[in-house]
Amino acid sequence: MTETNRDLILPVILCGGSGTRLWPASRESMPKQFTRLVDAESSTFQATAKRVTDAAVFSRPIVIASSEARFIVAEQLLEAEVPADIVLEPSRQDSAAAVAVAALTAARRDPEAVVLILAADHVIGDAPAFAAAARIAASGARNGHIMTLGIEPTRAASDYGYVRPGPTLDGLPGLHAVERFVEKPDAAGAERLIAEGALWNSGYFLFRADIMLAELEAYVPEILAAARAALDAATTDLDFVRLDAAAFAQAPKTSIDYAVMERTVHAGVLPVSFPWSDVGTWDAVWQVLDRDAQGNAVRGRVELVGTSNSLIHSEGEGLTTVVGLDDVVVVATPDAVLVASKSRSGEVKELVTTLRKKAYPEADAHRRMYRPWGWYQRIDIGERFQVKRIMVTPGGRLSLQKHFHRAEHWVVVKGTAEVTLNEQIILVHENEAVYLPIGSMHRLTNPGKIPLELIEVQVGSYTGEDDIIRVEDIYGR
Repeated sequence: MTETNRDLILPVILCGGSGTRLWPASRESMPKQFTRLVDAESSTFQATAKRVTDAAVFSRPIVIASSEARFIVAEQLLEAEVPADIVLEPSRQDSAAAVAVAALTAARRDPEAVVLILAADHVIGDAPAFAAAARIAASGARNGHIMTLGIEPTRAASDYGYVRPGPTLDGLPGLHAVERFVEKPDAAGAERLIAEGALWNSGYFLFRADIMLAELEAYVPEILAAARAALDAATTDLDFVRLDAAAFAQAPKTSIDYAVMERTVHAGVLPVSFPWSDVGTWDAVWQVLDRDAQGNAVRGRVELVGTSNSLIHSEGEGLTTVVGLDDVVVVATPDAVLVASKSRSGEVKELVTTLRKKAYPEADAHRRMYRPWGWYQRIDIGERFQVKRIMVTPGGRLSLQKHFHRAEHWVVVKGTAEVTLNEQIILVHENEAVYLPIGSMHRLTNPGKIPLELIEVQVGSYTGEDDIIRVEDIYGR
């Protein structure tokens, strides 16, 4: 990892959440921060990464992500043309553990390095204003304060936490001590807080590494000890830093807000007014999207009649139509549909919990599953067979593997496939096929310069993903 310049801010992007309130577009296999919910051209994670590329303000960012999302993170950073260091969490221990890892990593470069903690799933309407605010708040961090950005409210939101600013910090005009943090209030409480001058708690934190480490040691030493042990025993895997799983799992699960921010005497806040949303619900997504004259925000193939103030999100080739509804959310994906009142869209999280209890695979898995080499999408499944569409990126290579319960037929529809079949290497061109018997050792590679697409037909007594015996894998799975 690169050395830091003390005049620059070290951005650390946390992107370990699952975003279940935005189901079915956001699922465990592709959480909301990696989907294009707001911008058709980029995910919120990519937008966040681009937001910290001003070399006059920020140093090379660090991304802390789940191990399962590592190749999605790497691919999206490459698409966004943002170089970054990637640290992998082996389990979800909440934000306090992640912040501890960030502070320790920064301190090993420079104990007084200023760190900026960012969430990967927020939408900000003015990137230059954000960078300017970070630079101002960093002055407070360099003076020993743990700063947060407080968003000036535009509505009485009961789905956000609040921060009440106190007196101005000595010698730091525009920066305030934090009087107290307030949990998500009810509607009346939100109105009262705003009247008293409270700000939305953005969840962005700036601090000197040594200051945060001292506070973690004072308030949650067990989290700091677990993070330190996990980092000390970390290994390098391809371009990733893997934290030690056993050590990291010892960190109690709690947020940095509870662990430090609500207890420290060093908390400070900078009031800011740029457009901001954590897009935590479908209602919040509707609020940040462009809307037509009837107040509707639409995405994809959609037709409406007599509908107003609604969000209609349609994925894939299907046509979604809505007649005579107001204030609703309709989300249509190839394998699941959500219809909800906009005001109760936050309850989608409880819906997903129910789906999991009933073992619906759609609760967590998308029909299209992304892999480091590309993706596959189920087309059909039945007793003793399954049909998939597979895309392999140029240079992509699947693992060398075999199956005990199924045979496979591969039909190339685009590009050229290099197929390893036991001791043979076969080139399979468009409109050609190859048969892989049960138990055969096989591998698929795209040696070309265009994406390889093929149809896979599996036939056998069992077609589950766990009937894969990997013998060799360049991606370390």
